[in-house]
Amino acid sequence: MPDLAQFGSFLGALAVLCPFALVVALGLPALAGAPVTERAADRACRGLIATGFTATLGVLLVMLATGERHLVVNLGNWVTIASHGGADHGHYHFAIKFEFDRLSVPLALLSFALCGTIAAFANRYLHREPGYNRFFVLFSVFLAGMVTASLADTIETLFAGWELVGLSSALLVAFFQERANPARNGFRVWIVYRVSDAALLFAAVALHHMTGEGDFDKLMAAQSWPDGQTTLTEGQALLIGSLLLLAAMGKSALVPFSGWLPRAMEGPTPSSAVFYGALSVHLGAFLLLRLSPLIAVSPPLAVAIVAVGLLTALYAYVAGTVQTDIKSALSFASLSQVGLIVAEIGAGHWEPFMWYVALTHLLGHACLRTLQFVRAPSLLRDYRELENALGARLPQQAGPLAVAPSRWRAWLYRFALERGYLDAVLSDYVAAPFVKLFKLFDRWERQWTAFLNREGAAGRPAPAPGERPAPEAVESGS
Repeated sequence: MPDLAQFGSFLGALAVLCPFALVVALGLPALAGAPVTERAADRACRGLIATGFTATLGVLLVMLATGERHLVVNLGNWVTIASHGGADHGHYHFAIKFEFDRLSVPLALLSFALCGTIAAFANRYLHREPGYNRFFVLFSVFLAGMVTASLADTIETLFAGWELVGLSSALLVAFFQERANPARNGFRVWIVYRVSDAALLFAAVALHHMTGEGDFDKLMAAQSWPDGQTTLTEGQALLIGSLLLLAAMGKSALVPFSGWLPRAMEGPTPSSAVFYGALSVHLGAFLLLRLSPLIAVSPPLAVAIVAVGLLTALYAYVAGTVQTDIKSALSFASLSQVGLIVAEIGAGHWEPFMWYVALTHLLGHACLRTLQFVRAPSLLRDYRELENALGARLPQQAGPLAVAPSRWRAWLYRFALERGYLDAVLSDYVAAPFVKLFKLFDRWERQWTAFLNREGAAGRPAPAPGERPAPEAVESGS
């Protein structure tokens, strides 16, 4: 059915373009100094998000009607480099491709649905807020990044969406920029994201070096997820998978990068709900799911993923029991489930059915956390009303600290209260050595430059009276 297949490709392209059209509709008037009104922003969000959701749903229906489990929308090559006289072997290309399959379509539908819900909530929540238009511009950038990353069929396209998500997330953490803490925490989030982005970029470079391309469908032998079988060797899969695991750890706040997640709660409640409770925090897990065939051929990689996931879940459970504000408690509750999702992905090496379990867990957890974050402001009020009606505080459930041995209880409490000392560990044992190393390089560079300038000045004769110095003498400071 070629006509139906072409219609599916058209709907796929429309689903990708809708979020970018929203960025243009909200961003260009703001750049021109005439931001749109709240009513116009609300209508643009409702219309374009609904169109994108409908188009993605239409692609799903076309795939069901045709029996196709793998639909690729190719928008052309960005760069093409051929070697060996134009032969296929040794040829490199960077393509802009989007893939609709059993993994990408559910996440794209989830992104449109939750972003549409949060947009309707934020329209009232941020009514007459001075940064209303700035929020929705960044929100539209986030949606464009999520859809791009969800549907990406090449690692370059995924990296573009990955960057858009990271940029908008960090800027919305610092949304209340008139205060010091939001700006400081947004900067910390951005630093962790930079580490994650660097790991993903290294993985892309290594993948191109090994195969000449970053196309997921070709890497998985043109089979739909999760049946694809990678063309890489076990050692290559371990190298690429380790870099992707590091990227996922930074983006999904896995141990030891978990410290930024509670800091991200400085942003408005709508962004906390859709970013760090629902979508952005699951993007690392999605990356591991997308490249699950690499996990299938590398047992050490699978063991590492399971270990990181379980350690993160345990850490988040302990740290979350001592949180005193509801958004931080929800952030750690979200992180504990993300850790379990990651562990399920690693377990897919031994039982591929676990990848479906992880995907279902991801979708259900994202919806639940969105509801909880949006409900959080009114939930506190309801608790107060219940306590007033009862004339006493509501009963508290005993946490893990209450059942721990007494000699460990104080240490565990301090460990949880300090959030595992992860920020201090990263600052003192990771960031500080790098800063010292690059300061040393900077000092050596300055000394070497000064030495070369002195040697160059000593070898040149002094200019005669009234003679203009040579340009190189002026540049060297002589």
